[in-house]
Amino acid sequence: MTKMTSAYANKVLKKLNDDKDFYLNKEQEGQVYVAALDEEPVIPDYDYAEVSAKIAEIDGKIIKIKHAINVTNATSKIDVEGLDMTIDSILVKMAQLNRRKLVLDKMRKRQAKTRENSGLYGARKTAPEYRYINYDLKAVNKDYERIDAEIAAMQIALDKFNQTFEFEVEV
Repeated sequence: MTKMTSAYANKVLKKLNDDKDFYLNKEQEGQVYVAALDEEPVIPDYDYAEVSAKIAEIDGKIIKIKHAINVTNATSKIDVEGLDMTIDSILVKMAQLNRRKLVLDKMRKRQAKTRENSGLYGARKTAPEYRYINYDLKAVNKDYERIDAEIAAMQIALDKFNQTFEFEVEV
């Protein structure tokens, strides 16, 4: 058993995935070779059993680390501005809030009244048309700022947790 923080575990996962990519590339490049009939073939250094075993070993480590992270995320609670939340619920809530923030950002950037550009006016249509927002711009701005602050508070709490909380990983 090894103790890790989530931040360290993610660095280990990145390294493992880089190692796996190396072996997958070695497998891809070593599967076949081309040789002319009148030349001595240059056979790539590739051992199917060895490469397959390394990939399986790396996959096993990845599974164990990701499982430990998932268990930790589902069971560990942290305080986010007076509210106890599990890490997994924070991640879901942050994704929801980020989607909502994008909608509100688009809404808050609209002008209250804009002229529609309908191109050439027909003979019967001489008056320009205007597009009006159908919501309270101040309320949208207020919600945007509230959601932005809520996301920031969650991110700060999550960053602190990821850097300091240690959990056991069977490696």
